Amino acid sequence: MCVFKAGKYEFFLKERTYVMGILNVTPDSFFDGNNYMEPSVAVAHAIQLQAEGADIVDIGAQSTRPGYKEISPEEEFERLIPVLKALKGKLHVPVSVDTYYPLVAEKALVHGASIINDVHGLKDKKMLEVAASSDCGVVVMHDGPMSKAKDFFEERLRALRDYNIRKDRICFDPGIGFGKNYNEDIFAIKNIQNYRVDELPILIGLSNKRVIKNASGASPLKDRLYGTIAANILAVQNGANFIRVHDVKAHVLALNSYRNILKG
Repeated sequence: MCVFKAGKYEFFLKERTYVMGILNVTPDSFFDGNNYMEPSVAVAHAIQLQAEGADIVDIGAQSTRPGYKEISPEEEFERLIPVLKALKGKLHVPVSVDTYYPLVAEKALVHGASIINDVHGLKDKKMLEVAASSDCGVVVMHDGPMSKAKDFFEERLRALRDYNIRKDRICFDPGIGFGKNYNEDIFAIKNIQNYRVDELPILIGLSNKRVIKNASGASPLKDRLYGTIAANILAVQNGANFIRVHDVKAHVLALNSYRNILKG
């Protein structure tokens, strides 16, 4: 597969690795909880992420950190809707919505989102119906032991194809830190191609996570950027098509350096 499509947007996978910038409009996300709860502040940050080089802005209104407290789809969308409305016409890159609620995904698509990023892997039949009723892209994440990831992706691909969701709209995420131990996370970063199905793109989301804390020895969140960049460059070397990050500018500069050094 040479292209990933999300509505009117196309990502040509042979050209480069793309950067997905994270915007959490939550009070309890592990890295930036409560920083962007005010819609005007969230909108300004989305615009900043784009200016720094983000190819996608991924907006989440519910934390999925370890031990998170689940909120209702209604509350989740109440956090999202003011931001989505205010962003209309302000971004030239696609908006992704990080949700596992079909109701939230459906309404977000109406209000301008182009990608559904589902940590539950679109296992909900209603989420499949929402995706099938649009031309959005989907990110299918795996939660559980890494040894089960490829089988999970193959099963989800069959399910998505049963709903006539084209392969060029599908991206897989191995789910670093979700139901996996440190060794599994490290193995996934080093062996991304092991999880590729039908040449479909792979997204890696490891930004500032516990695996970075353990690999770098940097316990404070503010010190995890360096380890995050190192791990993401390794992921890119090993085939990641998208990286999902908090610090967009640093990663864009690091990727530019990496590509230019390779060119010689």
